[in-house]
Amino acid sequence: MTEDELKHDNAALRERLREAEETLEAIRSGDVDAVVVSGIDGIPQVYALETADQTYRVLVEEMQEGALTMSLHDQILYCNRRLASIVDDDMSHVVGGSLTRFILPAEREKFGRTMRGVGKSEFTICTRNGVLTPAHFSFSKLNGAGGEADTLSCIVTDLTDQKRAGKALEDAHARLLQEVRERERTEAMLRQSQKMEALGQLTGGVAHDFNNLLMAISGGLNMLDRQPDEARLKRLKDGMRQAVERGAGLTKQLLSFSRTKALDAEVVNINRQVTGMRELLDRSLGGSIVVETEFTEDAWPVRIDAGEFELVILNLCVNARDAMADGGTISISARNLASFTDGDLSGDFVSVTVTDSGTGMSEATIARAFEPFFTTKDIGKGSGLGLAQAYGFAHSSGGTLRIESRLGQGTTIELLLPRSFESLRTPEILASPTSPGAAGLRALGRVLLVEDDDTVAEVTGEMLGEIGFEVRRVSNAQQALAALDGTETFTLVFSDVMMPGGMNGIQLVETIMQRKHDAAVLLTSGYAPRFAEKAGLLNIEILAKPFDLQQLEHSVLAAIK
Repeated sequence: MTEDELKHDNAALRERLREAEETLEAIRSGDVDAVVVSGIDGIPQVYALETADQTYRVLVEEMQEGALTMSLHDQILYCNRRLASIVDDDMSHVVGGSLTRFILPAEREKFGRTMRGVGKSEFTICTRNGVLTPAHFSFSKLNGAGGEADTLSCIVTDLTDQKRAGKALEDAHARLLQEVRERERTEAMLRQSQKMEALGQLTGGVAHDFNNLLMAISGGLNMLDRQPDEARLKRLKDGMRQAVERGAGLTKQLLSFSRTKALDAEVVNINRQVTGMRELLDRSLGGSIVVETEFTEDAWPVRIDAGEFELVILNLCVNARDAMADGGTISISARNLASFTDGDLSGDFVSVTVTDSGTGMSEATIARAFEPFFTTKDIGKGSGLGLAQAYGFAHSSGGTLRIESRLGQGTTIELLLPRSFESLRTPEILASPTSPGAAGLRALGRVLLVEDDDTVAEVTGEMLGEIGFEVRRVSNAQQALAALDGTETFTLVFSDVMMPGGMNGIQLVETIMQRKHDAAVLLTSGYAPRFAEKAGLLNIEILAKPFDLQQLEHSVLAAIK
């Protein structure tokens, strides 16, 4: 071999050594996953290095979950440090052993099914020190060189912190529910106390009315043994019976108002709601107070809690009464407000106002009127919760409350409630026309019954039918006039005095007389002393409620004669 050939071979060898050293350095530094070597036949051979998965090993070792590989026969082949920490054992003791041995004995059968089914579920790890650790196991298949699964991998997540946080959340939720229940109970007690306070403010009027009833009963009892006349005895008994029934009716109203019940919003008609309170208000506010109502006939329905609304009206009326020491008139009205806008409020509303002619309020008092427990009344005369409750009710119902008042010029409280477009149940209760021939009764004619209370209308219609009349029922004076102007002929108009719609029974009688209708007229009322004089001038009887069949028959026959 020539000298030049030797130099060439030496240079080639040195180059190969340099390349080999570079390759070894790359392998040592982890920059190479595999080495490609030219084979004897010139075909390149690829050799994967054991360090090729170094990045993944680092990832597995540093992850927060436990990781392992295992045989299909439950033998752990590899695990990371986190798994050893979870099972609280050395890695040398973990690898080579069974994974099932770390599972709580009661759960091992289910664990075996999950492992064989390559599924996932939660199980309890029981460490060698007896510590129980909740954990989530997720199994996966690992395919071998032949493409078949010969090992399993499993990710184990320690659920201790998660369970602790969940328990803390459950405890916090339970405490919140308890606090909500306590608040609801306190609010219910407060509402009930407000009702009791409102009723307490009415004790004078209620006591006066009950004393009158007791006088009728006690006086009648004293006269029974001294009165031999059977007719007068009967009148005494009838008077006592009526007093008992009147007392029972008033007691029923008081109990109904003071009842304890949960808040329950429903679609109601303001006119009917206030009218249903009339007897309670008229009887209990005192004889020097006159309550007048003025309702638009087609008042929109509103969705509110009826009991809370009654409490608002009663509180406002009590405040109005207290502002009129020498007596006066309280006016309650309701009207529709279309496309109303005031600050954040916008839409259709029903305006309910309570107006008095009392002392009024200063601007400073108005500014604090809605503060709980603020009151200008003497100690023991009020808690100062009335307007605060009314304001809260208005806002919880989606509306608001406004005050208009001046010293010496009275006060108007306006309650704005949003219109409801839900259907209002107004069942048409019409007493079944009685066929005189079928029942063997006298054919006395037709009665136009004007009564806004459905229950009273039904009973009264039955009684009129029993007497021998056919009955048509309407709910207010406007409907009655429309019926009278129609083609039907009526023998008698039997009307309540107090009705919604802006026209009372006295006004209805006056209109009937002006239009010269032929029908006779009879009025009825549960309490209408201020209308008695006017009715007398019109020569119209007011039949007091409650009345029995004989009383009704007598009054009806007297009216149509």
